[in-house]
Amino acid sequence: MFKKVLIANRGEIALRVIRACREVGIKTVAVYSDIDRSSLAVRWADEAYCLGPAPAKESYLVTEKIFDVAKKAGVDAIHPGYGFLSENADFSDECAKRKIQFIGPRGDSMRKLGDKLLGRRTADKVGVPTVPGIKDPLVDAKEAIKIAEKFGYPILLKARSGGGGKGMRKVSKPEEMESAFRLASSEAASSFKDPALYLEKYVEEPHHIEIQILGDRHGNVVALGERECSVQRRHQKIIEESPSPYVKEATRKKLMEAAVVLGKEAGYENAGTMEFLIDKNQDYYFLEMNARLQVEHPVTEEVTKLDLVRAQLRIAAGEKLSDILPKDYSPTGHSIECRIYAEDPDMDFMPSPGKIHLARSPEGPGVRVDSAVVSGTTISIYYDPMIAKLITWGRDREQAILRMERALKEYQLIGVKTNIAFLESVLAHKDFRKGHYDTGLIERNIVELRRKSHEGYDFVAALAAVIHQSEKKKSRVVATSGQGSVKSVSPWQFLGRKEGLR
Repeated sequence: MFKKVLIANRGEIALRVIRACREVGIKTVAVYSDIDRSSLAVRWADEAYCLGPAPAKESYLVTEKIFDVAKKAGVDAIHPGYGFLSENADFSDECAKRKIQFIGPRGDSMRKLGDKLLGRRTADKVGVPTVPGIKDPLVDAKEAIKIAEKFGYPILLKARSGGGGKGMRKVSKPEEMESAFRLASSEAASSFKDPALYLEKYVEEPHHIEIQILGDRHGNVVALGERECSVQRRHQKIIEESPSPYVKEATRKKLMEAAVVLGKEAGYENAGTMEFLIDKNQDYYFLEMNARLQVEHPVTEEVTKLDLVRAQLRIAAGEKLSDILPKDYSPTGHSIECRIYAEDPDMDFMPSPGKIHLARSPEGPGVRVDSAVVSGTTISIYYDPMIAKLITWGRDREQAILRMERALKEYQLIGVKTNIAFLESVLAHKDFRKGHYDTGLIERNIVELRRKSHEGYDFVAALAAVIHQSEKKKSRVVATSGQGSVKSVSPWQFLGRKEGLR
């Protein structure tokens, strides 16, 4: 096993990897930008090194800076987390050249499946269905319009590299193409340093289904079950669950088999996720592979009781899956994950950066919180505004939902606007409750969901305003010393304002 691992990431996932390493006795090295200097990952790692200014292109995406730290710290492996360099095949190759183990797939495997266009070709080769579309990058918007006419609208413009909904735009008519192409290409360049786009037919009433796989360097690949990831806003997932309430057992079996065939064809090593679309007839299409650990991996961990990060470490160290996995890792029960974001659902889910004055996580049976945010943490404009991943497990779907509703009500975050109330309204929606939803759930019901997310808060806001005005007349100094005074923070002063309404 490795002696020291560098985590080339930040926030919640950096902390998650540090925890896994600690549990097997591996020392950890954190890297950080100027603005992340006081983060939990920096505090918890055995060593930490600054990469530079806050913008990722000047810090977390600069490979030479990361390799300089790796050499200085004497690490024998690098874990990329998700995002940033996690799906950068050249980075994986460079790690190999420098005799540093990349805890993820090899560069060639990543290109075969992680590159979306090559991934489609690989799927075609082994007979796995793909969404109708092109297999080469688009030149410009004019070419996209010409090709879209062959497939018929609506179509999807998608970034060749990366994931997470970045560089993706739905186009419903030719007049929208130029603007959508420009925005998608710009976003792809900013997020992945690759502006290339391709085009595919938009599947009506689609379900976004993922299959979690593990592969070792001995040619073994296993599928660990599926995740339903269809609750999305702007092509970004906000609620995931496992197993899917929509996928039939026969379809599930076909998806698992397809994922294993694709993994073996690419000689895939480590953790990865095969993404599929399933239509209203249960026909499935391979979309792409996320050649890394997914944000939503905890729901798979909860139903299989496997530690996927620890499995990543053991696979990267050369162990066989037969030695890593228990005899029975079939899913048990049901798990749901809600992504808690600092964002404003009333303003098209725009980020809501700022300082979190109070953070209090929910607790209790079947509740897990993956986060690196505490009271006093500032949500920066430079990175994804995700605050935490809230995960629940239950013996069945209904118990998992009820636990999630309870946990969301217990969550206290004061100082920034969040999507907690909006998530509550989604969980309460009749279509979600029945499991009869697709990727259009939020778009179709956005007015109703926003309205329900505000129910009850008019009274709370009015009460908060009265209490805040009353408290302003009182002294707020609760302690004094030679160094000055310490002031208390009243949650009522935030509940009366927009950002306090969750």
